[in-house]
Amino acid sequence: MTLKPVLAALDDDAAPLTHHQLRELYTLMVAVRHLDTAAVAWQRQGIIPGYAPELGQEAAQVGSGYAVDRVRDFVFPTYREMGVARAMGVDMVGYMSTHKATWHGGMYNPLESRFAPIQAVVAGSVLHAVGWAHGQTLAGAQETGVAVTYFGDGASSQGDVHEAMNFAAVMKAPVVFFIQNNGWAISVPTERQVAGGSVAARAAGYGIPSLQVDGNDVVAVFEATRSALAHCRAGNGPVVIEAMTYRRGPHSTADDPGRYRTLDEERLGAGEDPLERFKQRLLADGVADEAFFAEAQRKAAEEEETIRAGIADLGPRPGAEMFSLVFQEPTPALQSQATAWREESEHA
Repeated sequence: MTLKPVLAALDDDAAPLTHHQLRELYTLMVAVRHLDTAAVAWQRQGIIPGYAPELGQEAAQVGSGYAVDRVRDFVFPTYREMGVARAMGVDMVGYMSTHKATWHGGMYNPLESRFAPIQAVVAGSVLHAVGWAHGQTLAGAQETGVAVTYFGDGASSQGDVHEAMNFAAVMKAPVVFFIQNNGWAISVPTERQVAGGSVAARAAGYGIPSLQVDGNDVVAVFEATRSALAHCRAGNGPVVIEAMTYRRGPHSTADDPGRYRTLDEERLGAGEDPLERFKQRLLADGVADEAFFAEAQRKAAEEEETIRAGIADLGPRPGAEMFSLVFQEPTPALQSQATAWREESEHA
């Protein structure tokens, strides 16, 4: 079951992206590329303890995040959706606080940003998204919000994903399952862990419409996501999108991709850089010129430095926060410890 025929009627009136929007997409992709590259360097410098790069996945993340309605919808990310967060206007110092281990889930406000706390459990965010989406159905809201849950080709083999898809299909939950197939489940290539070679093809088993899209084409990703959101909003149940892209760097800053693939394999698999590809399209269509691209690079570098300074200024959080924010019902021992902590602080 493919998505295009199912959504043709819903998408007929969708306006094409304006020149301004196309330039904004490029500006976002440049900002994400700069910040992603910088974050790897920050880990090497000891500014943050760990980071999961997304080099090569900028189009998939920015294109999908740009389509989200930040009033109605809610995004449920993994640990690799910095580009989605940036496209949705999430405070990036607050976002990066998780990578600095200053606070779990990020110091941004999930309710205001419509971007749930970062989820490190593989496929964990998928269950949360379906639960939120089902809540929208139960509430019977006239302006239905849609959950968008991100996960990779590796996470798609988790049992949680299959349970979530089945439940969402049965209950017609308004949720978009957005898979970034970057070719690798850490060190295992997709063809060795996804039966049939396609995650999108699995959707048919649950009666869910699906679409496999070029994940390195930011406009194609945006249009696919916009159509999927319209499908869900109309009460038609969930949609699966598989964005085909490539992880150009390591799985995380603790990973050495040279142990499982050669540089030649990486170059062949990665294909054309999504950022350069979009730049050439904008030039060919007369949407932007070299002065625009230079300014976008300058602003991205400036933003990167501002975020770096903000991260460096993050101090440790008060230890007593765990008693009010971590435990819903503290044990007697923890309550006693909290009392002792407060008394000690008052007399310090």
